[in-house]
Amino acid sequence: MSRLPALLLFLILPFASATASAVDDAALRHARALLKTTILLDGHNDLPWTIREDPQAPMDVDAYDLRKTTSGETDVARLRQGQLRAQFWSIYVPGETKEGYAKVQLEQFDIARRMIARYPEAMELALSVADVRRIAARGKLASLLGMEGGHVLENSLGALRIYYSLGARYLTLTHNVTLDWVDAALDEPRHHGLTPFGKEVVREMNRLGMMVDISHVSPDVMRDVLDTSAAPVIFSHSSAYALVPHPRNVPDAILKRMAANGGVAMVTFVPPFVNRDAMAWDAGLEKLSKGIAGEAELKRIEEAYIREHGPSPKATLKDVADHIDYVARTAGHDHVGIASDFYGGTTPVGLEDVSKYPALFAELIRRGWSDADLKKLAGENMLRTFGQAERVAGRLQRERPASTATIATLDGKKEK
Repeated sequence: MSRLPALLLFLILPFASATASAVDDAALRHARALLKTTILLDGHNDLPWTIREDPQAPMDVDAYDLRKTTSGETDVARLRQGQLRAQFWSIYVPGETKEGYAKVQLEQFDIARRMIARYPEAMELALSVADVRRIAARGKLASLLGMEGGHVLENSLGALRIYYSLGARYLTLTHNVTLDWVDAALDEPRHHGLTPFGKEVVREMNRLGMMVDISHVSPDVMRDVLDTSAAPVIFSHSSAYALVPHPRNVPDAILKRMAANGGVAMVTFVPPFVNRDAMAWDAGLEKLSKGIAGEAELKRIEEAYIREHGPSPKATLKDVADHIDYVARTAGHDHVGIASDFYGGTTPVGLEDVSKYPALFAELIRRGWSDADLKKLAGENMLRTFGQAERVAGRLQRERPASTATIATLDGKKEK
């Protein structure tokens, strides 16, 4: 063989590599410049629960120092590097807790609000769209609160109103357990949608201005909520079922209804939701672990599973971008957002922490996304949805008083 082709290859390959690198760098510079001109909003971060469960200093907001580099995915320096300007902190309570829902929920409000107050140079509590825009314009992180799990209402609309007064601006109707009035995606259905009381919860949320979050619910509940809600709804952290058929993801038929509803589906980074191999690995471990309560036994099962099947396959930034692309094509560019679910599990390669958002936008730029559509994805879609929920609430509060309905009167169930 002539040495000429090999020589040409030797000369061409470094040039091609440098060209690809230059394109990548240009896309990243473009992404960083764009994010200086808009509000980047993340719909879901579980840091407050991580602070609660920290093994060294549980519930100690001061000990989990965000001014230093943390062992998790979030701290002040990386928030700034990632150009995040608004965050919904998840006020999560496990449906399986034995401590008492109200107790844990109030403690989580306390942890989140103390965390925000501890960093006045970097964060400020936001309760409205106007707050978000004002705080972001001052170079701080507009910090919103989103409740994850309607079990904490304990079938009480009065509790819903008090939680709103404490700052909750969305409620995920359930988490992983089916309730007296709503079915969960990962539990056995009992109602095949919302009960009459469940629909009243949605209506009262509309009257308050609290966004209805239909992540974690069954498809039947998704349909009932879309039929019932007078305001746009959200998926605070879900991805596309057509790409990865995980029960926590959103079916096409529901995505196609988002345009008429005006809401937003916020694509999450959770590996089993965005990567089929990770989903299959996770499902296999879940099947073996079902019904096992002891932590030592669960750890033993997981270690044996890893020895047999290897570690969980990695999801990547490109997997997440695929889901964002798909939701934008199916629901429309006006109805897609971002919700990392950091601290909710493992993270994809390329999206390991809050500093990496620009890399995701750079990938979408390389795929041909326009600046206008990137700004919608970043935060404009979510802020539009939030603003419409506020306007609907203003109208409904003029039309009707707070609901006094109970699950006993609407569903015929005894109060607990």
